[in-house]
Amino acid sequence: MDAMTKMWLSIAAILVMGLSVFLITFARTKTKGLLKGILSLVAFVIMLAGFLTGLISIT
Repeated sequence: MDAMTKMWLSIAAILVMGLSVFLITFARTKTKGLLKGILSLVAFVIMLAGFLTGLISIT
């Protein structure tokens, strides 16, 4: 993988993780009940995807 592709993958990983942090913060402060649980789960899955993208960009 060339350097530019690694750069774009790492930027994408950072943005995806930022989105997940925003989503989890929103879920915990503005929502209640089942919606809070669903949004937290979605945020966890998004963060996992960001982590894996960042891991791919390192190798």
